[in-house]
Amino acid sequence: MKTCLGIELGSTRIKAMTIDEGFQPVSSGDYTWASRYKNGVWTYPLEEVWTGLKTALSQVEGREDIAAMGVSAMMHGYLAFDKDWKLLTPFRTWQNTITGPAAAELTELFGFNIPQRWSIAHLYQAVLNGEAHVPQIAHITTLAGYVHYMLTGVNAVGVGEASGMFPIDSAALGYDAGMLAKFSALPKVEALPWKLENLLPKVLTAGESAGMLTESGAALLDGLLVPGIPFAPAEGDAGTGMTATNAVAPRTGNVSAGTSIFSMVVLEKPLEKVYEEIDLVTTPAGAPVAMVHCNNCTNDTNAWVNVLGEAARLFGANPDSGELYTKLYEKSLEGEADCGGVLVCNYLAGEGVTHMDAGRPLAVRTPEANFTLANFFKAQLYATMSTLKIGMDILAEEGVAIDSLTGHGGLFKTPVVGQSYLAAACGAPVACMETAGEGGPYGMALLAAYMLRKAEGERLEDFLGKRVFAGSAGTTVQPSAALAEGFNTYIRRYKALLEVERAAVEHL
Repeated sequence: MKTCLGIELGSTRIKAMTIDEGFQPVSSGDYTWASRYKNGVWTYPLEEVWTGLKTALSQVEGREDIAAMGVSAMMHGYLAFDKDWKLLTPFRTWQNTITGPAAAELTELFGFNIPQRWSIAHLYQAVLNGEAHVPQIAHITTLAGYVHYMLTGVNAVGVGEASGMFPIDSAALGYDAGMLAKFSALPKVEALPWKLENLLPKVLTAGESAGMLTESGAALLDGLLVPGIPFAPAEGDAGTGMTATNAVAPRTGNVSAGTSIFSMVVLEKPLEKVYEEIDLVTTPAGAPVAMVHCNNCTNDTNAWVNVLGEAARLFGANPDSGELYTKLYEKSLEGEADCGGVLVCNYLAGEGVTHMDAGRPLAVRTPEANFTLANFFKAQLYATMSTLKIGMDILAEEGVAIDSLTGHGGLFKTPVVGQSYLAAACGAPVACMETAGEGGPYGMALLAAYMLRKAEGERLEDFLGKRVFAGSAGTTVQPSAALAEGFNTYIRRYKALLEVERAAVEHL
């Protein structure tokens, strides 16, 4: 049996998964890691990339049967290398909110929203800061692009991943030439010994060949994989999430919810205005997508689950972690639609959508609030998607049509609960497939399968819709009018809570 391997370097886990010729998961492995806050920057050591990859791959069975593979990772961020691919400054992840001046200046220059976490914002901020490494830069890439290059020797990324580095021209399926010229003409850039187009990786689209595993790449993995395996273009977690949820056609979308939460909605036409809260990126095939990306999702909830588990153990109970999550999620369904006046802000990190440079998790209630476990935990879960709702409401006001959203990631592992709240928040049906918890590595394995097995002229959306997901099992939850009304009440209070959050960031 020939399989396809998808690798994803996510925020909390490095995952590897193979799928069979029927596109079903076969074997998987993972490695847990976490970002570190060092010298004012959220980062991961690159040495741990290889430790984690080898650990995850060592758990995958049937590695000798892999016919194609690909690498995905958390999008955006900044990895800068010299001409010999020596790292010039520690990896700056998507979590950082340290590029405000650069992002604002480039947004105005381009007439196109440049979020703080994008690679170009990090590069230009380093230029504005006068950082010593800037003149030595020969390559900038993403985490997925770096791993792909080290394994294949090919300095290229998929178009969806590239769209988180620099704006993409969807017609030309490459970096926007006009914006490249505007960037190069900036006085502080013009004085540098490089041109941006020479620093960026090549752009490839889904289905194209992106090299193969080299002898040196296999050696980096301690021989766990044999040289010669063909690679699909490296993609970001947004692109693999869209693929894993069959959400690459216009009027479809998906929501990935784990450490961060983001929605991807494939557009029928461009947005009329530029919004700081909305990123414009692409599908792995290059179609335009509106993305609402929020840095904070389940981390604060995870912390509360751990505390509640500690409380249970005081009384001799030792609940399984999965059971504890399930019980608490299900308990939240008993809560009032507006959480009874209980409010939660889950910001552990800064949040670009609401213009916060740092986070202070808060649980707040008025004296008359109905403070019960059900209301508190419903507020926790509402908080995971409240910032997303602020962005999605902008798309609704723009008249963006959404026929369906598909949820995937840890927030949706407990059936129905997360789906119900997201449907209420976004006013659209939310589907979850049986593979909802698989996410990125599954999507990357599908992209590898598309490269390997597509028919001539077969589009990605047709391959997914007609061959991969036709008749696939799952559940769809329609928006509840009562929950939607309750969530709208909650979000009005949540926006007021953000002023409390600003004061907490300033004073604590």
